[in-house]
Amino acid sequence: MTDKPRIAHLSGANATIGNSPPLVTSNKARAQHGLPLKTNPDGSVAQFDVLRTQRLAAPATVYVEQFSAHPLERDVAELYGPPDGYIDDTGLFHEKPQTDADTPVYKVELKPEDGLYPLPYMGRQADGSAWEDDCAFPLAPAEKSRQAYYPDGSRIFEEIDRLGIADNGTGNLVSSKAEVDFYRVLPSGGYTKGLGAAERTDMGEGDIPPESLGRDFFAYRPVHLAASPPRAVMATMVNDIHDILETGDYLGAIWTQASPRLEETLYWFNLLLDTTLPVAGNAAQRTNGEISNDGPKNIVDSVEYITSKVWQDGSGKNRAGMVAIQEQQIFASREVQKGEARPGGYVATGGHGGLLGAVRHGMPPILTYLPGAKHTYLSDVNRTRLPNSVTGYLKSGAGFAPVDIAIKDGDGRLLETAIPKVNILKEGNYTPESVDAGPDREVDILALMNDNFTYAPLAGFVIEGQAPYGTMTNSVRNALTVKASYCGMPVVRVGRGNNEGFAAQAGVHIGGGNLTSTKARLLLLACLMKFGGLPPAADPDNPTAVETAAILDQVNLYQAVFDTH
Repeated sequence: MTDKPRIAHLSGANATIGNSPPLVTSNKARAQHGLPLKTNPDGSVAQFDVLRTQRLAAPATVYVEQFSAHPLERDVAELYGPPDGYIDDTGLFHEKPQTDADTPVYKVELKPEDGLYPLPYMGRQADGSAWEDDCAFPLAPAEKSRQAYYPDGSRIFEEIDRLGIADNGTGNLVSSKAEVDFYRVLPSGGYTKGLGAAERTDMGEGDIPPESLGRDFFAYRPVHLAASPPRAVMATMVNDIHDILETGDYLGAIWTQASPRLEETLYWFNLLLDTTLPVAGNAAQRTNGEISNDGPKNIVDSVEYITSKVWQDGSGKNRAGMVAIQEQQIFASREVQKGEARPGGYVATGGHGGLLGAVRHGMPPILTYLPGAKHTYLSDVNRTRLPNSVTGYLKSGAGFAPVDIAIKDGDGRLLETAIPKVNILKEGNYTPESVDAGPDREVDILALMNDNFTYAPLAGFVIEGQAPYGTMTNSVRNALTVKASYCGMPVVRVGRGNNEGFAAQAGVHIGGGNLTSTKARLLLLACLMKFGGLPPAADPDNPTAVETAAILDQVNLYQAVFDTH
């Protein structure tokens, strides 16, 4: 029995943090099988084999040269005890030295149960040739390619515990603080041939049927086979994670995902998950095992954060919302954004906070600021507070017909079909075709509006306009988005890029505050599921005063959420 807290690890899509560099056949294997040796760019033979973590199949005895762990160990030899024995010039082991030239050694018994060991990679292709990359040959089809991503988080956590070293020289950096269960919520790697119950060591009972890329798991390597999740999974993620956290088994959860996607998913959880527990998000800019890979430290910092309980308020509830923890910084999910593909490349957007605290060296994590926006169990748009259905609108003849949209099933779970459609329109200066150009030239907006009229009864737009107020310089496009509001589609305006000003409501346009366009899109998705579409005018080109008042009443509901979330 253990009194250590339990944490749920949640696997997300395209996660570099659980992505391995290609397994390249070692020179030991190449020499053993008569293959050309791996060379450096200048043509010289590579000096060392790359070591990859693998498991021993049987016990082995190795002899380690004394004083070889650090260049200056021998400098203080008098502080050390005697070696276990000596190796003579023929390679034989003796408990006593035979000559002055014998090498003092430690005798180490390696066992399979010890766990992973870094060893040369001996695998070759089926035709006997060496592996040089993930694929059997460049741009190979899926059936001739290996997966780089792990199917769940268990391997990376094992490697952290086995190989990760703290500043005080100790290890077991996760298991010494918490027990971890692993969930494949939206995994990056999959079992294309399935997995039997007897083979499953970390994922519980039952079989895994054959899985396919783009349906059951999502990876971006090999790059020519990359797949991304569809919009509908936004419901599935919320439902699955809600069920996991509601078991009462966990102190919190860690979500890992691709570094440019993490910011949106965490904010979505911040809005939709009705939980008092924290979810800390981690990503990596470098693959697992690559030089200076940042993922393991980020994960350990999330374990530190969750187990420290610094996120708890006086009643034990999460006061910080969902957070991203990257390079020892704790970011609020509303403001975090990837700015660069390097460790330390995350920034706080909006200019008014977002960096909540730090995971410190040799001290407990600390929160120095708390978010003022509503989140999780306080959110007005969390799953619990969403209605079972709302009204959307589709084009019908010369007008619009209301459509009842189911948001949740009888068990309160979000329906995949409920996730609305919201497009982002980026507005720049000097965009009109000419001073005389009419709306017929704005083909992108017209096409999107017509598609929404036909297929998306819950739909809207986010305009990324000028900084800081989100204004549009193209009067024709502005008029079209106003018309979209009168057709039932709410429109949110935000400033350009990482905007530090606040876009306010302007007529029927909702003000997105200092949200980025991608975050505003997520909040608009949630609001559409909360309030439904705007009541359309009978003639959107000539709305009546009563119709305008009704639309503004609905827009004000949206605006209240945008002002507080």
